Amino acid sequence: MRKALVLPLGAILALVVPSNVAFAADSPDISVTNTKAHLDQLQSIATGNGGNRYTGRPGYKASADYVKAKLDAAGYTTTLQSFSTSAGTSYNVIAEWPHGDANHVVMAGSHLDSVSVGPGINDNGSGSAGVLETALAYAASGQTPKNRLRFGFWGAEELGLLGSKYYVNNLPAADRAKIELYLNFDMIASPNPGYFVYDDNPAGDGARDELVSYFTSKKVQTEFIDVQGRSDHAAFRSLGIPTAGTFSGAEEIKSSAQATKWGGTAGRAFDPCYHRSCDTISNLDLTSLDRQIDAIGHMIWTYAQQDYTGGPPPGGGNLLQNPGFESGATGWTGTTGVITSSTSRPAHSGSYKAWLQGNGRSSTENLGQSVAIPATAASAALSLWIRIDTAESTSSTVYDTVKVQVVDGSATSTLATYSNLNKSAAYVQKTLDVSAYKGKTVTVKFVGQEDSSAQTSFVIDDVAVTAG
Repeated sequence: MRKALVLPLGAILALVVPSNVAFAADSPDISVTNTKAHLDQLQSIATGNGGNRYTGRPGYKASADYVKAKLDAAGYTTTLQSFSTSAGTSYNVIAEWPHGDANHVVMAGSHLDSVSVGPGINDNGSGSAGVLETALAYAASGQTPKNRLRFGFWGAEELGLLGSKYYVNNLPAADRAKIELYLNFDMIASPNPGYFVYDDNPAGDGARDELVSYFTSKKVQTEFIDVQGRSDHAAFRSLGIPTAGTFSGAEEIKSSAQATKWGGTAGRAFDPCYHRSCDTISNLDLTSLDRQIDAIGHMIWTYAQQDYTGGPPPGGGNLLQNPGFESGATGWTGTTGVITSSTSRPAHSGSYKAWLQGNGRSSTENLGQSVAIPATAASAALSLWIRIDTAESTSSTVYDTVKVQVVDGSATSTLATYSNLNKSAAYVQKTLDVSAYKGKTVTVKFVGQEDSSAQTSFVIDDVAVTAG
């Protein structure tokens, strides 16, 4: 810890830095001692309330009250948002630091509830305690954020991500549009830990890469993970909001290569107590916790000062709403039934995707979304993941197609055409230049066409329009 200067650092900077320039401080050292103390309190709450902190039971409400009281005392504007579940009333704790530009919101969150059989100290007391201590540290730091900071502690995650979904679904569209980034931290102190970084939302690739760079600077190797909508970032991702996060592993088995990279025990689960009664205060790796909370601090300190006023979203932010189709048809128009969670064809990420054609008869299907591309963008691109399978026997004749189009007023341009000849066993990413449409509101459209026999399925997922 640095010794205090006679003149505070912020005061020195005020003498030499113009008042309209945000200062990004060095990454903080978030106290693992304080974070562990929050976990001790969550364990005590569980112990005193039937051994758990499950939604609808006294241990969960006591957990929410504890978090809210800490944030209230630190100067946050807090809300206890209640909602109904099959297990009873649950609560989200929402805390906002009342400084920074309210039109540009950076969020971090974690789920606060446990399963019914145990106290849930790693899952997800660890993430909640880490986010809480980071929020408290920011309040005490004297930093002046450029952006508005908001923290969410979600209820009823274990019942199907209900708290985060409730929050997002009840947020006015204008307020949703103000959220520039959501960071999620779910299980960050697993006893046989790995260091995983979410890689399931192209809109969040900038934040994803920032996390990787941070861990690399600390000589910690990482692996990407697609958590398949298993945590609370999914509700934000479905709206096209950039998301990222970290994870130290759950019931999956650590491989020999991972044990060589990270230490721990190969052939053993990252967290053998996942969703069990033994997920207690003893079920933690404090080294993982320490590293992970410092990563949370790094991201909050960094993105609090991110410049979001220069036009296009930073870090390749996605201009589309619901780009992975996880909210069904929200944001999209076109042929009914094209957006589906059918398991007959896999999604690239999550459960939903757009499945055009595959009918085996003469038919046409389409799907589109209107998008505004900033005039200030240096460049703009449309990307998509596509998987094509076909029953057409020929390898030389085009029978079935899907066209990627841009509709600009009365003019329609076809950027690319894919056919039964482009079949692939796995998803392939395609990236197309849409810089010609800077400063315009256009419709991105997919049009599938099939002949009278032998199906071809064009399955599209994780679409992005990015401006750089």
